[in-house]
Amino acid sequence: MSGPRFRFAPSPTGFFHVGGARTALWNWALAHNQGGTFVLRIEDTDEERNRPEWTQGIIDALAWIGIGADDPCFEGPYFQSHYAEAHVAAAHQLYEQGNAYYCDMTPAEVEARNKIEGNQGYQGWSRNLSLGPGPGRVLRFKVPAGSTTVHDLVRGEVVFDNALIEDFVLLRSNGNPMFLLANVVDDVNMRISHVVRAEEHLPNAPKQQMIWDALGHQPPVWAHVPVLVNEARKKLSKRRDKVALEQYRDEGYLPDAMVNYLMTLGWTPKGDSEIAPWSEMERDFRLEDVNHSPAFFDLKKLAAFNGDHIRMLSTIDFYEACKPWLFGPNAPFPRSGFDEAMFLAMAPHIQPRCVTLADAAGVVDFLFQPEPVVDEASWTKVMGAAEAAPMLAGAIAAYTALTAWAAEPLKQALEAVGEANGLKLGKAQAPVRVAVTGRTVGPPLFEALEVLGRDETLRRMRAAEARL
Repeated sequence: MSGPRFRFAPSPTGFFHVGGARTALWNWALAHNQGGTFVLRIEDTDEERNRPEWTQGIIDALAWIGIGADDPCFEGPYFQSHYAEAHVAAAHQLYEQGNAYYCDMTPAEVEARNKIEGNQGYQGWSRNLSLGPGPGRVLRFKVPAGSTTVHDLVRGEVVFDNALIEDFVLLRSNGNPMFLLANVVDDVNMRISHVVRAEEHLPNAPKQQMIWDALGHQPPVWAHVPVLVNEARKKLSKRRDKVALEQYRDEGYLPDAMVNYLMTLGWTPKGDSEIAPWSEMERDFRLEDVNHSPAFFDLKKLAAFNGDHIRMLSTIDFYEACKPWLFGPNAPFPRSGFDEAMFLAMAPHIQPRCVTLADAAGVVDFLFQPEPVVDEASWTKVMGAAEAAPMLAGAIAAYTALTAWAAEPLKQALEAVGEANGLKLGKAQAPVRVAVTGRTVGPPLFEALEVLGRDETLRRMRAAEARL
């Protein structure tokens, strides 16, 4: 495709980070609203940490949030490891041009010399030694004097004093290219026009811009977006925080909700609400509107977004979305006991109460179990009360005589039994709920009794009465 070329370049060293997902979405939106291309490049040169399953995990996670090869805007995935020869060739070009030189000092020698001289970092000691390539020697970029200005669409003009940037390594002592070099060479060869990434990479920008310039190419448009932080306003960490996109997917978060929430972390959709469809966010997103400050990844707010998006589903779509939890290996009832019509009848009553899709199976499980799983603490608390036995007996009699088995008549009948026993409905229904569902909380009781049916409801109530 013609137009600007954006890239997302993750490393397959673990689960897919929500911060990476947000960066990918912003690049995806820009590629679409500017008629450009989204390039996926897997930076897989860290052989010790890379694993094939992490690569597939990135591709699957991106597909879950709507970024995939079925879109004409998408290009890739490319793999950085396939272009090692181009990286080395670029390093040799920089050496031949005089932009780089070989250095034979080991990290230990650099550290020892700094201790003697009271410095930090590499001080360019091998710059004028005219060393050629050789065993144990690294190739360093010769940082020019002066300053480097990075024109950033989010942060404006950022000026770096080159005197504070050491001559950085391009090729390791074993001849392998460093990340900074490989990253630039791939961007050059893939004609990347815009580099949109997290602000933690901003210190790399002047070094990479120097390489772009030395290779004779126009640097890309830079945009360093705010990092995500936790409640303590510390950068989200894999070791400390819940950051894996796959975990949220597996816990029952909707992809539309996750996309909507991630898009708002540092940017606000137009209109009166942050809840917005992808089509509008994709159309309206601009880097110039991105906030400079770190964005708080608020788990409570994400849950609220998810609940809102669940409520926006049709009953059928809600059912389809819940299927992995209704029929999966951790379903709380046997597949043979499931009744689709019963679930669809209950769906309008449980859908507004679900925070995640995984909640649904646990809310309606009692409908599909041969016997309700009794929460003993609830049983003791409710059924141990003096009013439990007369309430159950009265409810059984009233429900046996009931002609219309529907939510409203069921409610009215139980209200009458409660009044006869001096109880308001809230307390009167507790023994019935525990008898039928096994617990004190759940979906609207009378709608649940209607769906469960007369025979099964009365059977469970009589079983509970017998236990009493």
